[in-house]
Amino acid sequence: MAAEMIDVLLEDARERMAKSVESAQHEFSTVRTGRASPSLLDRVVVDYYGAMTPLNQLATISAPEARLITVQPYDKSSIKMIEKAINESDVGLNPSNDGNLVRLAVPELTEERRHELVKVVRNLAEEGRVAIRNVRRDTMQHLRELKSAGEASSDDEHRAEVELQKLTDARIGELDGVLNTKEQEILEV
Repeated sequence: MAAEMIDVLLEDARERMAKSVESAQHEFSTVRTGRASPSLLDRVVVDYYGAMTPLNQLATISAPEARLITVQPYDKSSIKMIEKAINESDVGLNPSNDGNLVRLAVPELTEERRHELVKVVRNLAEEGRVAIRNVRRDTMQHLRELKSAGEASSDDEHRAEVELQKLTDARIGELDGVLNTKEQEILEV
């Protein structure tokens, strides 16, 4: 009985840690490198008639060229709000519109901007590590509750904690690998 409960807790921790790594990878994709990508605008939210709405719900975003992103709003009257939201975001792109379409030219990155983006990516990675550690902390708490309720022995708890630590180390290592790849991509000239 105790072994099954511990296995369930560890499996839950494994899934939640994997989701934390996936989430961090998604956040990394929103940080621009030298190439245009629609995912650069994933974190942009527009004040659309008083409601904070993600940009990708208000417009079609595409990258027709290597250095150009286009944003085609579904509602033409929202074009000024979209332009304002992009200007206020941390994307670092200047929008221009022709009344129907917002164009974002993706310039070459300067060395200084590359280093700023590396700092942004490292902060995102640290948030991912914190999320993974929070999963570990929650699972450890559940393991202690099982032991104090007499449903698991000290040996079972200890084995589960060792396995949980290995899982945590593996996920953080995976996240660090993704971080290194993204840093190299940003610093690549």
